[in-house]
Amino acid sequence: MPQEPRLLPRSGPGGKHCYLVTDDDGGPVSRCADVTESIQLDMGQELVDHALALLPHTQPGDLRYLAERLTEALRDALRIAESRGRRLNHLN
Repeated sequence: MPQEPRLLPRSGPGGKHCYLVTDDDGGPVSRCADVTESIQLDMGQELVDHALALLPHTQPGDLRYLAERLTEALRDALRIAESRGRRLNHLN
């Protein structure tokens, strides 16, 4: 039974989703995607921690940069969650 395409943790041209079609979960592109997802989630957690420490003491100009980075981290986390959810649903 063929697997559902895996949503990769990056966007293609124009912000479109990139997918991996393979029968090998342990292949090099899958492993690279796993590492990228792990890095993105770690960066997101670091940004959340930074925001919690910074927000009570920050000037309004600094908030834009933080909000942009948090938005990027949330977008990455949501893409990872969507990808993992698709793979879990496919296993059931």
